[in-house]
Order: sequence, then C-alpha cells, then structure tokens
Amino acid sequence: MIVREMMSSPVYVVNRTENIAYVRNLMLKHHISRVLVMDEENLVGIITKKDIAYGFRQTDPIWRRRPIDRIPVEVMMKSDPITISPQAELREAAHQMLAHNVSGLPVTELGKVEGVVTKTDIMASREVEKIKAKVSDIMEDVVTVSRYHSLNHVIDIIRERNDKILVINNDATLAGIITESNIAFYEYFDQNGPPEREITHLRREESGGKKSLRHVRQVSGIAEDVMSRPVITINPSESITSAIVLMRKHQINSIIAIEENEIKGILKRDDILKEVAQ
Repeated sequence: MIVREMMSSPVYVVNRTENIAYVRNLMLKHHISRVLVMDEENLVGIITKKDIAYGFRQTDPIWRRRPIDRIPVEVMMKSDPITISPQAELREAAHQMLAHNVSGLPVTELGKVEGVVTKTDIMASREVEKIKAKVSDIMEDVVTVSRYHSLNHVIDIIRERNDKILVINNDATLAGIITESNIAFYEYFDQNGPPEREITHLRREESGGKKSLRHVRQVSGIAEDVMSRPVITINPSESITSAIVLMRKHQINSIIAIEENEIKGILKRDDILKEVAQ
C-alpha cells in the first residue's frame, strides 16, 4: 500500500501566532492529535498533543506556566517537519515515523501539502494484519507510578521514556494508564495550573503498629487526577491480530498484557509499527 491510500485530507492548519488554547480545542473538537502550522501556503511547522503535554510541567520556565490562551503556537511547535511523498510505501512511512520519533508525517508533493499520514492510519491498514506473532513476542516492559505521584514527576517520566505510564495501587493492582493525551487535555491547564492537593497515605507509626492516615506532602496535581480507566488488557499468549482488534475497537494506542492478575508488559502501537517497517 502507498501513503496516498491511507492519508487524511484535507488537514487542519493554524498560523504560528494562534494560541495553544485554540489548537487544543481544535484537537478536542475534531479528535485529532496534530495540526500543521502554515505561513500562507508554506508549511513551517507541526504541533502535536505530545508537544502540548510536554510543555505543561509546573516548574518549567515562566512562559510555560502562563495560561495557555497566552502561549503562541510558535513556542511549542516543531519547525521544518519531516515530510513524505504520497507515492511512498506505507512501510517507508512507518520507518520514518519510528526513526524520527514522530506520530505523523505531512504528505507533500511539489512543495504543496496534500494531507497527513499517521501511525493511526497505518494501524487501520491491511499491513498490520499480516503480522504473525504473539503479544509476548514483541511486548515491552511497562513503566509504573503510584496513583499519588505528582503530575510533575509523571511528566518527567513521560518525557524521559517517551512512553505511556501505568498507574498502580498500593497492592500492585492496576489503577489506570497515563498517556500524553491525558496530560495535554487535562482541564486544569486551561487556567494557571492544577490546584494543589494534600496527599495522605496509610502508614504505620512503628513496625507492627496500627496503620493511620498521615500527611505526606502537598503537590500540584497527582497521577490519579489525569489517568484513564478502566485499562484494556490482553493475555500475552494472544495473537497480535487479536490485540489489534481490541486496540481498534477501543481506539487506544497500547494494551496491557496480564496473566493470572500479574502485569507482564505493554504492547504499544510502535511495537506493531516496527514489524510493519521491517
């Protein structure tokens, strides 16, 4: 298959002087994850929900802590994005996305924007249905945090690992999952940031003693504020085809592998795209 067969067209565009609030509302309204930035007819950048999510750490420079209706697109956008021809093979598109760590490519021909092709488009194609493997063959280890970890800590991990994060309860059971979408579309970022939270845990005063709630710290938002639940799971012995069916049905980019109530790993969209790109 070639890119032209799977790309989306027309595309949503903004200029570099629009604010982040406008872009985020555009993404929410049209269920999209990226917007092209144009200067008249020229493509000058791209902004994604990941760019927005990574821009909201509360200890970042002062401009990042302004209300999002006062942050211009040009501050968070990626300039001069990688593009691809509409005649390129879908396998090449998958390779370029993985090589450059991007989730979508503007499709251009003779300098003109024709559309956008994304990882989601590739996941909807016949190419992924050709993969003959089990979930356990290509799944990865999963990063976990407590539901009480601060939002700043969560953003730091997502930035560092460029990954989803699994949220677990105190007894190591599954509580939820956090992606860049959860961060980018967190409602409190419409204002100056999330409200502070008083965090308490059940702690023993002494070894073998009675547990009691104790104040631990005050933070600006915690993992459970932004996580999604319930989390879709699959047995690691299931086929990749079965996992793709579930991911398409629930419109998710990853699925958690669980066996006998134990978390075994995570199968991500990128793991599947690596198979397509080979």
